[in-house]
Amino acid sequence: MTPSYHPVLLQPSGTTVLDLSGEQPQMASSVWSIGKYDELRPGLYTSDLFEGSRCLHMGVDLGGPVGCAVHAFADGELLCQGYNPADGDYGHTIVVQHQVDGETLWALYGHLSAHSLFLRAPGDSIAAGEVIAWLGAPHENGGWSPHVHFQLSRMRPDTFDMPGAVDPVDRKAMLQRYPDPRIVLGPLWQ
Repeated sequence: MTPSYHPVLLQPSGTTVLDLSGEQPQMASSVWSIGKYDELRPGLYTSDLFEGSRCLHMGVDLGGPVGCAVHAFADGELLCQGYNPADGDYGHTIVVQHQVDGETLWALYGHLSAHSLFLRAPGDSIAAGEVIAWLGAPHENGGWSPHVHFQLSRMRPDTFDMPGAVDPVDRKAMLQRYPDPRIVLGPLWQ
């Protein structure tokens, strides 16, 4: 039996699934959107942060309005939180340790509001479905349209950061390290 997980962002049915794979990415025409995992995005990452060929997306982007609640998909423990200030970075992030089918995974929730970091402290327990953060505005989330970058990791991060986009040359290893978030989010697209 497959466990059921709480949605990270409560989005309406029919939410737009974006195609950000071209040189001129299709940006969201709606406030509600989904950006895909394991998608090559050669025209999207233009800041100095993405040196070289870092254009393979390792998370799922769930778009919504500024201030929209972000929920824990399962019970867990807050590992760390902080602010990634570079242009194009995550802005405010939290990382939560979860158990998924008997495996320990760490989930990064990025592009959050500054207020999100005052909700809990590292070591705090979190219940499935609990509000753990809110979507941040561009001035506090790295300069992006409001969304949560949700990424899973099989390796415990040293800090409140994970590479959200990697070099496609490293794809095979990175897909193992950062599994498809749809294992807990469900089939957001086909």
